Amino acid sequence: MPHPEKAFRVLLRMETHPGMAADFERTWLEIGTAVTSDPANLGQWLMCSTEEEHIYYIISDWTDEPGFRTFEHSEQHVKHRERLHPFRSGGSMATMQVVYHLPKAEAAKA
Repeated sequence: MPHPEKAFRVLLRMETHPGMAADFERTWLEIGTAVTSDPANLGQWLMCSTEEEHIYYIISDWTDEPGFRTFEHSEQHVKHRERLHPFRSGGSMATMQVVYHLPKAEAAKA
């Protein structure tokens, strides 16, 4: 597993149709293990905005960009996107390279 500073990170912003949050979350959970079982995936998170209604964010970490791109263009991922499509009204994607990672500091020892 690569060091956290080397992770390639993907941030998705998902706009969902009103009243479809529960179905969106359930479907995301159903297909999520297919993402996290990919050898290049380091984990993913689903978050909902506390400032905007119907907005979700998905963060996923990958060993590197080529590993992510291979998954992104796979038939399996295309099928997953198709399953989530009915719940979405829009969205965007940003990719980035982690530069530094500062883990939680240990509590000061007495």
